[in-house]
Amino acid sequence: MKTKAAGIQLTDVTDQDPDGLWDLKIEPVRKDGKIISGLCIGHTLFQNEATLLAMHPGELKSEPTLGVGLRSELLNENLLEARHNIRKVFAKDGMTITKLDLYEIDNIQIDARYDE
Repeated sequence: MKTKAAGIQLTDVTDQDPDGLWDLKIEPVRKDGKIISGLCIGHTLFQNEATLLAMHPGELKSEPTLGVGLRSELLNENLLEARHNIRKVFAKDGMTITKLDLYEIDNIQIDARYDE
């Protein structure tokens, strides 16, 4: 069975180029001077969570209702609406949240998994 927790990986802060954040992660493998593979496939749960938190609704053309837009919530004193929005958006993407600690904007903890 396919799962959304695995797929094409994006670059992150651990990669060499900090300016390439959110680009496709490509590590070319060559044989006899030809590229035989390059896209990195692997665990994507955390990048999917980060993408959903960063995106505003309407940014993803194929799913216009996905996106939390957490940046907009940074100055909000009451994070209750943000918590509800996170739960709703993650559920639309097929994730179940087991822990959501968002009471202080500088200390966010989210544990989620994709429903199998």
